[in-house]
Amino acid sequence: MIPTMPIAFAYTLIVLLIITSILLTLLILLHRGKGGGMSSMFGGGVTSSLAGSSVAEKNLDRYTVLVGIIWFACIVGLGFWLKLQLA
Repeated sequence: MIPTMPIAFAYTLIVLLIITSILLTLLILLHRGKGGGMSSMFGGGVTSSLAGSSVAEKNLDRYTVLVGIIWFACIVGLGFWLKLQLA
């Protein structure tokens, strides 16, 4: 018999998934456009071609990657939990 995981595990992952989804969306929207796309149509192209990346932008990149990894781990964890429940 395959041991099943408690339902609290799934609820914890779902809450964490919702929080990281919202946070990931906000972090992605905070990134500066790299030019040439829709941002340059609305005047974003002038500011994006000025200075290189600052410390704040590098930290924003790191936070975005970290939240993305947590988000992905929640998806994989829910998939494993669902597989164990259906087995």
